[in-house]
Amino acid sequence: MNEPAFQYINTNGVTLRTVVKGKGPLVILLHGFPEFWHLWRHQIDPIVEAGFQVAVPDQRGYAGSEAPEAIEDYDILHLTADVVGIADALGHDDFTVIGQDWGCIVAWHTALLYPDRVSAVMGLSVPYWGRAETPDA
Repeated sequence: MNEPAFQYINTNGVTLRTVVKGKGPLVILLHGFPEFWHLWRHQIDPIVEAGFQVAVPDQRGYAGSEAPEAIEDYDILHLTADVVGIADALGHDDFTVIGQDWGCIVAWHTALLYPDRVSAVMGLSVPYWGRAETPDA
């Protein structure tokens, strides 16, 4: 993959540095801890070549994305809203979300909290253990 083209997506009170490439149905790839978008560098082009648009953000608090100071700004409600906000910014009503490591937890909860938006979900490297209680909003 050549140097990526970054978009800085403003959503949910933060700016997320995001690699965006391709056209077609949206696939959002979420990195784990302590990674950033670069984890997915070998998957981006094959997914694009298969006919998809790919968005690979640095999640809030990581690498080139904004890092709020308040700990409550990192709860699962904020993290999942960030994912949906990326889809909104790119003009997609539904999307596939794939997570690795910590990204799995965010991906699964995005599917659980936004079932009308997530068409498919996949987790890599971490087993699914069910949903925790939803924090008070």
